[in-house]
Amino acid sequence: MTAQFTADDYAHRMQRAVESATTAGLAGVLVGIGPDLAWLTGYKPTAVTERLTLLLLTPDRPPTLVVPALERPDAAAAPGAPALELLDWYDAADPYHVVAPLLRPGGRYGISDSTWAMHLIGLQEALPGTSYHALSVCQPMLRAIKDQHELARLTAAGAAADAAYGEILGVRFAGRRETEVAADLAALLRKFGHEQVDFTVVGSGPNGANPHHEAGDREIRPGDAVVLDFGGLLDGYGSDTTRTVTVGEPDDEVREVHAIVRRAQQAAFAAVKPGVPCEEIDWVARQVIRDAGYGEYFIHRTGHGIGVTTHEPPYMVAGEKQPLVPGMCFSIEPGIYLPGRFGVRIEDIVTVTTAGGHRLNNTDHGLAVVS
Repeated sequence: MTAQFTADDYAHRMQRAVESATTAGLAGVLVGIGPDLAWLTGYKPTAVTERLTLLLLTPDRPPTLVVPALERPDAAAAPGAPALELLDWYDAADPYHVVAPLLRPGGRYGISDSTWAMHLIGLQEALPGTSYHALSVCQPMLRAIKDQHELARLTAAGAAADAAYGEILGVRFAGRRETEVAADLAALLRKFGHEQVDFTVVGSGPNGANPHHEAGDREIRPGDAVVLDFGGLLDGYGSDTTRTVTVGEPDDEVREVHAIVRRAQQAAFAAVKPGVPCEEIDWVARQVIRDAGYGEYFIHRTGHGIGVTTHEPPYMVAGEKQPLVPGMCFSIEPGIYLPGRFGVRIEDIVTVTTAGGHRLNNTDHGLAVVS
């Protein structure tokens, strides 16, 4: 059982957000309902609502959570509530005019990506000289560096996904629909502790050439290569892993392509060190695949950050100059996709340590054969 986050943990996160915003020249940070609010305060409204809920983090006042009056009791019970000043509003009121006096006219604010457009427009109309900038752009590292308790949760999520993969290898594939194997994967993730299943990609044969294939009614056949990409949340933190298997013995081309992807994944992992730019991880994996003659068939970035969501900064992609820092967690998932034929991808979640990379997924990278 992983340790629970305390009120002090949430207070520390909010203080970090204020300090980081000040360093970036922002007047503060505004956070609507979504993963940033949950990470900063532990507050997860029981239902997604059109009513404005907004966390204000500024250096000139205590952390303030503006909430609909009918939801104040739930907000007051959130783990981070002891560090918050709660300010409620009633349905007859204009919530943007409740928030406006708390902001600096003409100030430059970071605002969470998940904040509804209607709320952003309402704030702009209430304070027309104030500007707002997406947190993923102006504060991309806000959640990127995990503490020891977050790393423990990510490690547990990775181990649970590994256990699910270990059991799915014993399931019959041939003659069954992709949706049936996907349902097996979802059940196994829940069996090993996931409270939420976010995706179960089962791409068989030509469907494996679509990296985000939605499992469908195609019947899996002997000889198929099958891409298995699955994950979700365990204790609030994400898992995400991919392995490619074959139904019966693979042909020579599948073996060759899989070996190339495996080399690319290993080369990228070996490149993980503090101070290395994120884009270099992408470049290293891509170069292996390019040198093997398959460069045009590697059609996505090499990796993405993971935490309270399965996709978040930092991204392992060309142009991302952010250096790796101990505590960052992200995927390394090169792939080759041959349209109309098959695809291969291998993915692990990796964390940065002072000594280099450490895998949170530890299942065999070999081309497993299933029945």
